[in-house]
Amino acid sequence: MASNVAHPDLFFQIGLDLFSMVILLRLIYFPIYRNTEFLFTFFVFNLIVFSVTYLLNQLEISMWAAFGLFAVFAMLRYRTEGISIRDMTYLFLVIALGLIHGIAANSVGTTAIITSLILVFTYIFEADFLYRREQVKEIMYDKIALITAERREELIEDIQERTGLKINRVEVKKLDFLRDIAYLKIYYY
Repeated sequence: MASNVAHPDLFFQIGLDLFSMVILLRLIYFPIYRNTEFLFTFFVFNLIVFSVTYLLNQLEISMWAAFGLFAVFAMLRYRTEGISIRDMTYLFLVIALGLIHGIAANSVGTTAIITSLILVFTYIFEADFLYRREQVKEIMYDKIALITAERREELIEDIQERTGLKINRVEVKKLDFLRDIAYLKIYYY
């Protein structure tokens, strides 16, 4: 007699997945970056990855094929989007956690341990325990005469005065001589 009842581990796995997303996105990602733009996308993307992985695992399809499917989907979707490396890292964490939790063959204990390790190490590397995190901003700068190497200190002083930030270094990304504007990346703690 076939049973239509879901595998008992399914409820634990989806609960663990949702719990890990709350920890990752609400307690690690959001307090540091204050960026709500990707929260919905990360959360829903994780649920889709979890659901499809769980269902594909029931059909005994190769997990490498499933992972390849998600990797291609992620690259196609976010390839042209102006997504930062940090946000891309969180996207891969979201995908990985969805894959881990969607594989019903894993033992419940192993899944919980792997999830805990991922979350703990993510928190440790994101917090200021090991190193001071350097922040980056891209700005348009109108005093193009200060862009030269000889006037670098003067450039940094002017940017510090205008922004109120203690600038560590400045990187020139692009120069627009027609509009007398420089596009800079400024680095600060």
